[in-house]
Amino acid sequence: MLAALVPALLAGCTAGPSQRPAVVENDEPAASTQASANQAVPLPELTEPKSSSVQWSDCDQQTRARLDPPEVPGTLKFSCADVLSVLDAPDLPGRAQTHIALLKAGDGPIPLVVLNDVDGEPGTLYAAHLAATLPASVLQRFSLIGMDRRGTGDSDAVACVPSDVRGQLFSQDPATTDVDTVLDAGRKAGQQCAIELGSTQQAIDAWRTAGDLDEVRDQLGVPKLNAIARGEASTVLTAYTNRFSSRVGRFVLDGIPDPSPDPATVLGDLASAQQTALDAFGKATGIDATAEVTALLSQVRAAPPQLSDDVPFGPGVALNAVLTGLATKARWPELAQAIQAARGGNPTQLAKFVAPMLNGSPLAPSRLDGALATLCNDTSTRMPADQIGTLTDKLRGQSPLFGGLATQRLSWCAPWPGPMDAMPSLAASGLPPILVASTAVDPVTPGTGTSRAVGQMSSAVEVSWQGAGHGAMSSPCVGEAVRAFLVDGKVPTNGTLCPA
Repeated sequence: MLAALVPALLAGCTAGPSQRPAVVENDEPAASTQASANQAVPLPELTEPKSSSVQWSDCDQQTRARLDPPEVPGTLKFSCADVLSVLDAPDLPGRAQTHIALLKAGDGPIPLVVLNDVDGEPGTLYAAHLAATLPASVLQRFSLIGMDRRGTGDSDAVACVPSDVRGQLFSQDPATTDVDTVLDAGRKAGQQCAIELGSTQQAIDAWRTAGDLDEVRDQLGVPKLNAIARGEASTVLTAYTNRFSSRVGRFVLDGIPDPSPDPATVLGDLASAQQTALDAFGKATGIDATAEVTALLSQVRAAPPQLSDDVPFGPGVALNAVLTGLATKARWPELAQAIQAARGGNPTQLAKFVAPMLNGSPLAPSRLDGALATLCNDTSTRMPADQIGTLTDKLRGQSPLFGGLATQRLSWCAPWPGPMDAMPSLAASGLPPILVASTAVDPVTPGTGTSRAVGQMSSAVEVSWQGAGHGAMSSPCVGEAVRAFLVDGKVPTNGTLCPA
């Protein structure tokens, strides 16, 4: 998944508070803090909205038609809304507005905003799935408010990468040393996005998304933001703690990108976690997963089938599809069937896992375009082709199946303009306790990286799930810890372990 790009490139992510100019209307300076990192800040009390300007309308059927598998119970009902936020192009601050799409699941009186990885399903749809996973008592106290991050989903989705270039971005064969094809595709994507987006190209980032988040908080009518973020979306909540520390309520981060400045370490751990996830998938489904996937890559390398959108189903596309399936444990039986069908010559079912990234239409925009803009704007590191090639060779030696693919995303941002300012800091002080859930075998945000991030945070408490898949919310043990934290205000002991 594209979210793997962020930990691989976040060499600037520990650089301290942003120096963005205070004149930007949706870009105010970080709020001052009174407490030191060693002082205990109590968990904020829950406050029901006194009033709200958000206008909700029924969208139950439309939401169910857009959901990725698995289905959600019919007892859940969904409402949708749209709010306006300031776009804040860096050179035209406050000169335009952007629409932010919201979805409400549950009828609890207190809003709990939900964010997802920018290259995953939009936050509105992820909230619908999460509502079916969390303990029922959470929805009795809270309404989940899924938010599509700026430039994604129904929030004025970015559409700037030509369809053929999307296929090229995924085309790198993990068995080859050639990175020029993907670098060339990255240049084409970056050039076209510069043309299409113009001055707003660098406005699609986590820092300004935190401004959208605070606008949503204000319109929901609550003095403090309560929120859950999965994976790479935690960077938005990190930016929020930098900008609006006095408005931080009860935060749950379900996985965090590895903040290590060394791409070899981060991507080596990522490739290792992906292999371990594949092994766990094979054990759960009763197949020799490594052998089957290796054979499939050899098969499509020799004769790649053409997908309906004329994208060759080569080894790069096939392995990305497998990785997408590994991230959602509930879809592992479906993934096993899809791999077997592809081995039999029919890749259609497996291709569906990666289709939301490759395909785009006015009704269902590609998830790649907004993700590419966001993640490239959220990192200051750019690596030249020779260094990417050297690192690819090293990682392939460590992880023959996934090592060659782990660096693919490095090529995507190489031609993208770097951010002008420092990234938000994980080490913001004066914050209330933040619950961080890590997953030992997470193929997107590995538990080792999440634990490194926790070590840099002043108020984080970690609950570690020893299971597999992206995110720990499917664990009843983690779910209960989250329920107690959100509903009862009970902060778990740092280092709490939850069995697989």
